[in-house]
Amino acid sequence: MAGASHPTRKQAIRTLEEGRARIEELLDRLPRSAMTTPGLGGGTWSPKDLIGHLASWEEYALDALAAWERDEPAPIDDLLRTLSTTRINDQAVARMAGLSLARVRREADRTHEELLSAIRGISDARWGSPATSRGRRALGARLGSLLTGAGPFGHDAAHVRSLASFVERHAGT
Repeated sequence: MAGASHPTRKQAIRTLEEGRARIEELLDRLPRSAMTTPGLGGGTWSPKDLIGHLASWEEYALDALAAWERDEPAPIDDLLRTLSTTRINDQAVARMAGLSLARVRREADRTHEELLSAIRGISDARWGSPATSRGRRALGARLGSLLTGAGPFGHDAAHVRSLASFVERHAGT
């Protein structure tokens, strides 16, 4: 770790890549019909919904990076002050509900690659400095907290167990 508060950029990238690779491995084991079947995590989400959910948080992270470059607060911070995380997640899933599986996957892949590229483009000095001039926490720590789950940048990894259980139930259908 780059200090106790956040991983280095390389560690963040590795965590993001490994988490996404595991999600993709599991998704690839599902028949197409199961991709829109509800029941992920015992709830109402389908694997398609999970893909959209993961992409939405990566979009929030990209929006945050853009805002921090302008020395402004991240838009997701305002949302988190006014809405619960559950409500934010529900809204993101609803936004993507009408899109095809292929489109959701394409957009999620594009967003993921854009996020990785953005992180690669951040200098180590910037990564370790406050996200804004008024902030205290390093940009890397703030970004990691937006994509947290199984630790900083571990959002995908936090959903692996649920998706693996879903795959066990549906892979042979």
